[in-house]
Amino acid sequence: MTKIRIYELAKELNMSSKELIEQIEDLDIDVSSHMSSIGIEEAELIKELFEETDEEGDIEKNVKKDKEKTDAELLEDEEEEVIEVGETIIVRDLAEKLDLNPSELITKLIGLGVMASQNQSIDAETAALVAEEFGATVVINSDEEEIEEDIFDLDFEDRPEDLKPRPPVVTVMGHVDHGKTSLLDAIRETHVTRSEAGGITQHIGAYAVNVNDKKVVFLDTPGHEAFTSMRARGAQVTDIAILVVAADDGVMPQTIEAINHAKAANVPIIVAINKIDKPESNIDRIYQELVENGLLPEEWGGDTITVPVSAKNRIGIDELLEMILLVAEMQELKANPNRTAVGTIVEAQLDKGKGPLATVLVQKGSLKVGDMVVSGTSSGRIRAMIDDKGKRVKKVGPSTPVVILGLSEVPNAGELLFSVDGEKTARYYAEKRKEQLREEQLKASTKISLDDLFEKIKEGEIQDLNIIIKADVRGSIEALAQSLEKLDNEEVKINIIHGGVGGITESDIMLASASNAIIIGFNVRPNLNAIEVAKREKVDVRTYRVIYEAIEDIQAAVKGMLAPTIIEEVLGRAEVRATFKLPNNTIIAGIYVLNGKITRNSQVRLLRNDVVIFEGGISSLKRFKDDAREVLAGYEAGLGLDNYNDIKENDLIEAYILKEVER
Repeated sequence: MTKIRIYELAKELNMSSKELIEQIEDLDIDVSSHMSSIGIEEAELIKELFEETDEEGDIEKNVKKDKEKTDAELLEDEEEEVIEVGETIIVRDLAEKLDLNPSELITKLIGLGVMASQNQSIDAETAALVAEEFGATVVINSDEEEIEEDIFDLDFEDRPEDLKPRPPVVTVMGHVDHGKTSLLDAIRETHVTRSEAGGITQHIGAYAVNVNDKKVVFLDTPGHEAFTSMRARGAQVTDIAILVVAADDGVMPQTIEAINHAKAANVPIIVAINKIDKPESNIDRIYQELVENGLLPEEWGGDTITVPVSAKNRIGIDELLEMILLVAEMQELKANPNRTAVGTIVEAQLDKGKGPLATVLVQKGSLKVGDMVVSGTSSGRIRAMIDDKGKRVKKVGPSTPVVILGLSEVPNAGELLFSVDGEKTARYYAEKRKEQLREEQLKASTKISLDDLFEKIKEGEIQDLNIIIKADVRGSIEALAQSLEKLDNEEVKINIIHGGVGGITESDIMLASASNAIIIGFNVRPNLNAIEVAKREKVDVRTYRVIYEAIEDIQAAVKGMLAPTIIEEVLGRAEVRATFKLPNNTIIAGIYVLNGKITRNSQVRLLRNDVVIFEGGISSLKRFKDDAREVLAGYEAGLGLDNYNDIKENDLIEAYILKEVER
């Protein structure tokens, strides 16, 4: 309870309501009747005053004493009032701290030439000026610093005697298409590359591998320049960096970035010179380029280990693994497994059935099922943990990657994760971070599309381009946002007003409509309702499978070069009602066409929870036993996909064609 009625307080003080009202009128507390309410703090002050009075025998003596204070003393008291604010503060919050009506504060701000409503933010300097007018002193206290201190409290240094050996964490880095994932495949004997769109890695993956009976954890980072920040995170949590350089291509811009990230994180670098099987490979040229970038190979008298390899033909893989173990041994990597856990969120996403999922690399302590954890604005109790092989585990120690279930929301990739004592503590730290983000957001018409963006810029109608990003995982949002914000120029500023995990929904469309924003979907699609709302609200929705295509489109639009001659036309959608396995192991989907039509020569996307999991052609389309050229809405059919069998009930199939249009 935050308030108390006058009659209740009078009862506590053993006096009548009338007597109490008469007495507290002298204290400038506004009450009209015995049913009036006052705050708990005011009530406590009144109680203290009456207790003092009982000791002296007369309340009026105290009231009189207070009234007899000189103006100078009162002014001195007011000047002693100190309030803390962050880099910015909401007008309403400042009024509350100064014990003022917001309208009084707004009037004073107007007098200072500042136009702001009670829900808007003002900077700390303005807050200090206006507080001065009311006799208060402002102390600037950054929320960010507070949070950093709080988080620092959750971690601590371990005693040397508590430390035990732990597996090394190895990050695979390098330029796009230099063979990082292929190299990891050769080590893991898996085929990750096949599942990646456009032949490039879009997310960070964490994998534990046994090498000569010793465990090594590998992080695979994307090589495209858009994922600079993701690579940086990889370097921060890693012990050894494997720098993959293609022998036929040499040191490229992202190779240099990877070197800088590894150096900044102070981790040793092992250079894997890949594709040595190619006739145009030139190892000596690679050595020269490495020297130019501050890495002197051992072969040339330096201390940088270089290993010629061919991921494709499995040449030099064993030698590379031996070098990893050698460097790890020299580092004497240790951690305390018997303490509260600290880890890093490597990747995070939203699963419709399981809720928020986060891939965590445990760095200190042991993480257990049932632990309360906090990461940024997200907190919760761990319901389950799954290792990189898909097995459920109860407890994991340092240098172990696991997927955890139980968080309240999808955390940001790169956030630290802490195990804490209880739910109350977890919520406290999560709320702290939410407050900070809320203030940042507070700092932060005609519909716009990429097609007419440049014309509007030229006409002076557009100074800001608002963008909403939806993607299948958090890391992609961050990478896209950072890349797009770099495209600012003198005429237009790019603002990322929202980023979220999952398919494009009606609420995203309405936000875009209200903010005059365009929506960029990466590996996700709008649902049927969202498509209809987007048409009605005339919101431009662009979807992409490869990240640099999105960046190039925005860049071209900003510079006035966007001239698409090919557009996508969605023909219809169908729902998978059942699946059938043919003798040749091909999966046929029994579909029901929801709207539009599905044609035999159209391209299709397979959507699961509005996330694109396949894009390609139709291998077969049949009505009963007959081949069909098209199937209209309301009809059932059997459909097979080109070289793809992972079809499940309730999946959606979206048919589309690409057509040229005159501009």
